[in-house]
Amino acid sequence: MCMVFGQLTKRNSLRDLTVAINAHKGKSYHMGFGKSVTRSNLAKANENRDYKIFEEFAYHLVGIARKQRANQDFKIKGQVYAFASTTIDLCLSVFWWAKFRKNKGGIKLNTLFEVTTQIPTFVHITPAGVHDVNAMAFLLYEPGAYYIFDRGYVDYERLFQITKHSAHFVVRAKSNLCFKRMYSLKSNKDAGVKSDQIGKLTGYCVSQAYSD
Repeated sequence: MCMVFGQLTKRNSLRDLTVAINAHKGKSYHMGFGKSVTRSNLAKANENRDYKIFEEFAYHLVGIARKQRANQDFKIKGQVYAFASTTIDLCLSVFWWAKFRKNKGGIKLNTLFEVTTQIPTFVHITPAGVHDVNAMAFLLYEPGAYYIFDRGYVDYERLFQITKHSAHFVVRAKSNLCFKRMYSLKSNKDAGVKSDQIGKLTGYCVSQAYSD
């Protein structure tokens, strides 16, 4: 209860959280916090309690938020998701388990973002040195949905898994990609679509550059 209160009120630390709670100490019992809330007790609870309690509750709130933010006017059938990662620097002397480089600590936050509602729907944390594409193995693909990736996620075996789940993907091509055009479709250049082509991959090219 205390940690949920801290999350909803945007507390920055355990000290900040205990100060906010103790400012209304007379209400703590009725709110279910108990008689005394201290930093040491919260720190012990964080170490001993299963993180899945907070993870499951967070995804429960995400589900409610997605329904509230659903945009019925979006013209593409199926959900549209964007997947990206962010490296978060950590103090190595404190977070010794998150060693990234010789004198630097960090973790990588991989987030699946629902474009229509602007709400994160999936979060996966890895060590900072883990390559982005490895996080794709933890995604559950929805049939009919669209998944948008940057070029760091170009891995054809993993992308093929999206097709096998009857979903679609959009990804930026790498410079060494060889693509052979088979035929072109009509495209609306006024809408910013430069070309719409059907083709096939012919392998990797060492010297040929591919324009995105």
